[in-house]
Amino acid sequence: MFARSFIGRSAKTLGACLIGSVAVLLILTVELAAAGSGAWYDGEFAKTRLISSVAAVGDREQLRLGLQFRIQPGWKIYWRTPGDAGFPPQPTWNGGENLAAVSMRWPAPLRFSIFGLQTLGYEDDVVFPLDVRPERPSQPIAVRASIPYLICKEVCVPETAIVALDLPAGPAEPTNQAISIARFDARVPGDGTLAGLSIQRASLESSGDEMTLTVEARALAPFVAPDLYVEGPEQTGFGAPVFQLRDGGRSALIKATASGIDAAALTTTGLVLTLVDGVRAMEQTIPISLIQSFNMNAGDAVLQTAVGATARSFAAILLLALLGGLILNLMPCVLPVLSLKLLGVVQHGGGKRSAVRLSFLASSAGIFTSFMVIAGALIALKAGGAAIGWGIQFQQPVFLVAMAIVVTLFACNLFGLFQINLPQSITRIALSGDSHSIGGNFLTGAFATLLATPCSAPFLGTAVGFALSRGTTEILAVFAALAIGLAAPFLLVAAFPGLATSLPRPGRWMVWLRYVLGVALSATTVWLLFVLKQQIGFDAAAAIAAMMMLIAAVFLTRRLELSRLGRHAGKVVAALAIVALVLPVVRDTTSGNASDQYAAAVTQGQWRPFDRNEIDRLVASGKLVFVDVTASWCITCQVNKMAVIEKGDVARWLSQDNVVAMRGDWSRPDPVISQYLASYGRYGIPFNAIYGAQAPSGVVLPELLTRSAVLNAARLAGADTRLVTN
Repeated sequence: MFARSFIGRSAKTLGACLIGSVAVLLILTVELAAAGSGAWYDGEFAKTRLISSVAAVGDREQLRLGLQFRIQPGWKIYWRTPGDAGFPPQPTWNGGENLAAVSMRWPAPLRFSIFGLQTLGYEDDVVFPLDVRPERPSQPIAVRASIPYLICKEVCVPETAIVALDLPAGPAEPTNQAISIARFDARVPGDGTLAGLSIQRASLESSGDEMTLTVEARALAPFVAPDLYVEGPEQTGFGAPVFQLRDGGRSALIKATASGIDAAALTTTGLVLTLVDGVRAMEQTIPISLIQSFNMNAGDAVLQTAVGATARSFAAILLLALLGGLILNLMPCVLPVLSLKLLGVVQHGGGKRSAVRLSFLASSAGIFTSFMVIAGALIALKAGGAAIGWGIQFQQPVFLVAMAIVVTLFACNLFGLFQINLPQSITRIALSGDSHSIGGNFLTGAFATLLATPCSAPFLGTAVGFALSRGTTEILAVFAALAIGLAAPFLLVAAFPGLATSLPRPGRWMVWLRYVLGVALSATTVWLLFVLKQQIGFDAAAAIAAMMMLIAAVFLTRRLELSRLGRHAGKVVAALAIVALVLPVVRDTTSGNASDQYAAAVTQGQWRPFDRNEIDRLVASGKLVFVDVTASWCITCQVNKMAVIEKGDVARWLSQDNVVAMRGDWSRPDPVISQYLASYGRYGIPFNAIYGAQAPSGVVLPELLTRSAVLNAARLAGADTRLVTN
């Protein structure tokens, strides 16, 4: 009766649904709007263009544009201070119309070391944010530029790009390019408040022809990939710094040496120090006194150079990704599908060890393959300038319907309503040793990955944020580590198959186990339909729910003798599935109404709809602002809401008159929220921040909230929380 796993019996149907679900992710690349971008200038080793965060000028006195370079693999361009060699892009703004001024901002660069030379620059893709001021607001603007720059690999080639962009008069609606600009604007060094970085002290000491710069820096969150770039008078250059990390990585003693420094010039101009740690960066001008002494006991410091720290820090990010993937196994999103694997485990009771090993290796391969497909889709979206993030496919109603169909089919199979017998040729390939399907186990792993994506586990946000802010190699490496973490339990059983074969042999008790797991999967379908209701409205979601019940009813007719409907159940179910997939496309116009209903519901309670511009006004008036960016599909968001935000001391603090609670809904794609998240270097939710007089740039909270984390952040922002904690 249990000779063939239910997963294997339904492999063809699930495979088709899985391919369709992943296709939805790839279809997102077609939606990239051309609005807000100029034509590419094709250089020999890089392409260049102007992009805009808005589709028209509106009535703004200042516009945010971007100068984008897309660089061929292996080549690099240079920062404003290139280091030992090179020169940076130097735009000349001429030939435009209605153009008063253009100011270019420099994202924090990467350090490159070759043959002992230290250079600073960019690779792969970079956007330089531009602040553009029109002479006459509300009038069309034309931007023209000639940009000489040096691009290097083994050799260096001078190039000159000619770029142009025209923006018409009209409403300043955001474009997809706003996400790219915001992502790199988040990497422009500020004063350190937003990044949680600070420079405590700095000094120079001379020894012969050499001078040593010593800097003491601190970070609210431990340093992961620290580096320090030093700018001074012309002809002044510092080598790669050496770090001593202490206090659990929250404190750093940094030393960098240089020769040939003009001491007189330094005393008049000082040094510009740029402290970088992954996506965090700060910049500070330090006037240096050459007679100042700086002696500190290194204690139990960890010694590392900036160049060596890069490899070490990337290894730390991979470790975080591995741990994040492992913790995903305990998140509620993944538990329903892991229950399917539990059924697979108990079916191996008394079976062959080789079959167990092959089964769990196939599931691991499914997890790895799905992560690589998702990574590839995100790389394509990022290249097109679209919003990217963890779990963004759950913003698409078609994807939700596809997942609901897959889960419904799993549940119907568990209840014994149908089974699919594979063709004999496929069965011979798919089955090994005993009758457990390799293809089915592969799909279980792939399905687990897709259900895992709306969950944010500890460490996962840090790892994904780092990867999505970097290039293709980092994205693929981090997602591979996430896959290994999620697959770790499967790999454990593959390594020790006795964990499965020592279980009791299958018997009647498994019928009840299948029913219990079927109920769990049915609950997952209900959750998916609830998320769908938030996006396309109640009527459309109810119609799709009715189709899911019809699918189960049609399969049930197969138990009736002489039922014509039962004999054609497969065709009818396929037709219902197609109609269900098409319905959200036809009814997607209702998504705006659903969003309006959400905003209205928020306004009726203590929560206000998210408005980034309103935050600054509220803080200036003496208010504290708590921002909660959430989505109906984000399980971690709902846990935070029930366990922390709407409970106890935190709820009492949010109800105070001087506290304003704002909630942003990211259930559907929203360029304003995507741009807001990107400005903090974040690519997923939950996202929470507290703003106040002492933290106008916001104190960002961790993904998993606790009472103490929220109240401590509130105190940092200037709140008096004694009234709610006493």
